[in-house]
Amino acid sequence: MDPSMTSFRTPSVEGEGFSDGDDRDLRPQRMGEMIGQRATFERLSIAVDASKKRQEVLGHILLDGPPGLGKTTFATCIPNELGTTLQIASGAALAAPKDLLPYLSNAEEGSVLFIDEIHRLPAAVEEFLYPAMEDFRIDITLGDGVSARTINMPLRPFTLVGATTRPGLLSAPLRDRFMMREHLEFYTTEELAEIVHRSAGKLSVPMDDRSAEEIARRSRGTPRLANNRLRWIRDYSTSRAQSRLDLEIVQAALDMQGIDCLGLDAFDRRYLETISRVFAGGPVGIEAIAHTMSSSPDTLEDDVEPYLLRCELIIRTPRGRRLTPRGDEHIGAGPRGDGQGTLFDSE
Repeated sequence: MDPSMTSFRTPSVEGEGFSDGDDRDLRPQRMGEMIGQRATFERLSIAVDASKKRQEVLGHILLDGPPGLGKTTFATCIPNELGTTLQIASGAALAAPKDLLPYLSNAEEGSVLFIDEIHRLPAAVEEFLYPAMEDFRIDITLGDGVSARTINMPLRPFTLVGATTRPGLLSAPLRDRFMMREHLEFYTTEELAEIVHRSAGKLSVPMDDRSAEEIARRSRGTPRLANNRLRWIRDYSTSRAQSRLDLEIVQAALDMQGIDCLGLDAFDRRYLETISRVFAGGPVGIEAIAHTMSSSPDTLEDDVEPYLLRCELIIRTPRGRRLTPRGDEHIGAGPRGDGQGTLFDSE
């Protein structure tokens, strides 16, 4: 087996194979333990249950959504439910068809192959994957020129679970080969507070409802961020508060990190302040903002703007980005004109 390949057997019975160290892992091990994403949970549960009852291989599944919402968690829970093995690969690491061969040839019948960031697969690898997904076979070409010959290699039936943060970059032929496509949504504050309570129990951190809600409110609807905030608060509590934890300590810890009441960090606020101070609230093109902040347009578009748009702090117009009245209010900017006379209006 390729040493770069990650492969392990997942427990077939809930609770099997767990140790004290495993309990410190904040990621759920079974789909029933997951909080939120209930519509996706229900549909995947039906598919898994039907697959087990018919003793058939589960159909291929595509999970998409912003980072940190549970795509990898679903992918690792599915083989736990099926009682089968899991292999994990990254789309960026599969540079050529030969890189995919160890995963396909070592796949057990009914096992799960999880490819994270599947939109980053090169075209040659993607096309090599098509017959493996449809017919559970691959065609291997040996030799060159007129002496070349093709070997048809059968594979044991398996389930491919793909995850992507940018579904628009997937080709239609690859997208259509997935039996199920699930989009993960952001979590509510109530759901995140419940996740914080559960994670706090695993980390042996005292947690009251007000503190959990404050962490959830500043976590941008994302469980991964909520758990990261919780770990930092635990460190702050241990170092500065004799391991005490209450709402005041939570607020002090998050303020020290620069996380405000909406979950914005210092870089997010700098983006808003740049539009407000330098470009009079906009409209302004993303290239101009990026140059002013000494950042890249891709970083701003992928990491900063999605949450600001969701919070209605900025809008995208044909002429560029503009702060909304709510965005002005959040950074403490006073009333301004309509901004139509600005020179920085090219996209």
